[in-house]
Amino acid sequence: MDRRTELHRRERRRYVIGYGGSLLLTLAVFSIAYIYGIQRPGVFFSIGLLGLVQLVVQLVYFLHIDRRRSSREDLDLILFSTLVLLIIIGGTVWILGNLAMRMHMHAM
Repeated sequence: MDRRTELHRRERRRYVIGYGGSLLLTLAVFSIAYIYGIQRPGVFFSIGLLGLVQLVVQLVYFLHIDRRRSSREDLDLILFSTLVLLIIIGGTVWILGNLAMRMHMHAM
């Protein structure tokens, strides 16, 4: 095989592994929610943990973010964008919560 065919085969293998892992994690989350229900204490924790694992699987297998020097810049960009989004969402929730609290105060 030539080098191009080998790289194509390796890339396809990575995508298939990533798709299988994402599908397996999604089915695991649905089965946990279906079997145990949402009211159980550890269900939210397990769903959140499996969600983080799925995020890592998709970053590694689909976006090719790993520890190599060339993909660190992409990882820095993703982390910075996540930080900005968290600041925007957190600030919005904080401001709207404060506004709701002030609007529901009764005059004394």
